[in-house]
Amino acid sequence: MQNDKPTVLIVDDEIDIREPLCDYLQLNGFNTLDAENSESAEKLLDTHPIDLIVLDIMMPGESGLDLCKRLSQTRKVPIILLTALTDDTDRIVGLELGADDYLGKPFNPRELIARIRSVLRRSSLPHEPADSKLYKFEDWHLDNDLGEVIRNNGTVVMLSTGELKLLKVFVQNPNKILSRDQLISLTQGRDSFPYERSIDNMISRLRKKIEPDISKPKYILTVWGGGYKFLFKEKS
Repeated sequence: MQNDKPTVLIVDDEIDIREPLCDYLQLNGFNTLDAENSESAEKLLDTHPIDLIVLDIMMPGESGLDLCKRLSQTRKVPIILLTALTDDTDRIVGLELGADDYLGKPFNPRELIARIRSVLRRSSLPHEPADSKLYKFEDWHLDNDLGEVIRNNGTVVMLSTGELKLLKVFVQNPNKILSRDQLISLTQGRDSFPYERSIDNMISRLRKKIEPDISKPKYILTVWGGGYKFLFKEKS
């Protein structure tokens, strides 16, 4: 039906951005779909296989950040945010909500193509056989195949895409001190996730979801001056 080209969904309320961008992506080896708002985007996601979403933050009605948060919790689709915002805090929030990358407006379409290809390469890595493993730490286990973190009593805790990536990095590097710079590179790539504070914020959010007492973490330990260390017992 759509051959083997990746399908990119462009979500932007400005038709003068959507249509030329769709044309440019098609000329560079992608299938494209486009939507003017969150509602239209979700209808397309329900009816078409989508490999990646390019999502504008500033849209009428539901914002791109709100849609990004919901999609990161319910669908395994990589997201690149487009933003005209100049405040780094807003960009950090988008990454913490589960976006895989962002690009400021106005942007060079060639740079967007490069970022799309980079994100698609990274998003394919967890599906490699080497990553198919079950990890256990105390009352929890992480199933890389299912992409879930589950308590022993069967409770499934929802993680954003970014939180899940971070937890995978930790369980695959047990009892090692990982610097913020290493965590940035291992989860997103230095070029697309350059803010160290965002790692601290995401770790805080992850602790709230898995630690029995966030004031005394037992899994994700802070190593002063060094970064973080993850302690866990692998399931036998």
